Amino acid sequence: MSGTILILVAVAAIFTLLYLVIRIKLHAFVALMVVSLLVGIAAGMPLDHVIESVENGMGGTLGFVAIVVGLGAMFGKMLEVSGGVERLAQTLLNKFGEDRSQWALGITGFLVAIPVFFDVGFIILVPLVYGLAKKTGKSLLYYGIPLLAGLAVTHSYIPPTPGPIAVADLIGADLGWVILFGIIAGIPSMIIAGPLFGKYISKKIHITVPDYMNFEEKEYDKDLPGFGMITSIIMVPLVLILINTLSAVMLPEGNTFRAFTTFVGNPIVALTIATLLTFTFLGTKRGYSRQDIQDIATKALEPAGIIILVTGAGGVFKTVLIDSGVGDVLGNIMAGSALPPILLAFLIAAVVRVAQGSATVSMVTAAGLIAPVIGIMGLEGPVLGLIVISIAAGATVLSHVNDSGFWLVSRYFGLDVKDTLKTWTVMETLIGVVGLITALTLGLFIS
Repeated sequence: MSGTILILVAVAAIFTLLYLVIRIKLHAFVALMVVSLLVGIAAGMPLDHVIESVENGMGGTLGFVAIVVGLGAMFGKMLEVSGGVERLAQTLLNKFGEDRSQWALGITGFLVAIPVFFDVGFIILVPLVYGLAKKTGKSLLYYGIPLLAGLAVTHSYIPPTPGPIAVADLIGADLGWVILFGIIAGIPSMIIAGPLFGKYISKKIHITVPDYMNFEEKEYDKDLPGFGMITSIIMVPLVLILINTLSAVMLPEGNTFRAFTTFVGNPIVALTIATLLTFTFLGTKRGYSRQDIQDIATKALEPAGIIILVTGAGGVFKTVLIDSGVGDVLGNIMAGSALPPILLAFLIAAVVRVAQGSATVSMVTAAGLIAPVIGIMGLEGPVLGLIVISIAAGATVLSHVNDSGFWLVSRYFGLDVKDTLKTWTVMETLIGVVGLITALTLGLFIS
């Protein structure tokens, strides 16, 4: 089939996906599956090959992603239920003091969103924002924006959150580089979009705790776990994965230590170790029965299941694009573009993000479209980690009324649409733009 027709198939597929998600309100998983099938058929693939590509795409993606996302969800849920999130926040607020509580909340969000889903972390911690605002008389935004920025940054940039894991798997990036670059990009993003922007916008928009929000301080039936234990457990998988990546660069093949770190630093093994540590030190050693822990773990997998399926459908979309020949045509066009791959990946993710709202769908769609470019240009190693960050940055910018996060913040802070755009949307865009600038800057030094 000619390249022109394949280009038309690709364009039609993208618009069809957006139409199904935006206008028909079809679930992203079903929409991605439908579009993948249509691409295969329209590109002239034999019908049995279309089904084979669907199966290979789903199986090849979920073999890794399902395990890592599932383990990460249980890890985060145990941290939430045990009061570990509350302990992090209380300790940092006490150490920083009231005058620097903005920074404490930003750092708290940054740490919490590594293992805990964004919306869960926000709902748990928003009473602290309410309490500080009532005590000081300052705008909710003074404290709320830093917390939101910290949560949003690591939710987008640092595994084991599902978004960067999914993108890394789809384009073949090493998670160690993603973690390293995510931290490097995340710190300035959190500072600029959090404490600095929060201080500025709170002077422009003064809001108080909404009348309909009648929060009481959450009580735990057990003493809160120690701060050192919580931070150590969170850092375990990150450190193991990073050591694996660095040892592969610094040590020769066949080295005994490298072989060991390759095993324990594999994301599956690292997260298994971290999850077992949470079950032990935040579970059985703190009085939870084995049945309690099993119930907590089972509950954690409910929201993870949706993310896993959407990611798997993204893998199907990528595989069908490649097997049908559409991916090669798209890849050659994008590879011939004057734009660097990092910027190109950002723009694709940003366009999908603005059109349909979901950051996860934006990430997996952009990863599926950019994957052929990576193969054609022969990109590998650390630069793939930067492309993951750029896709995550693009999927973060310009959150507006079609994003569930927009309405979550609007409701909890009592903001109207106009003020939510001035606060939440600008904050998200700052995170994405700073992340892109960091990725482009690092890209100058990485071949």
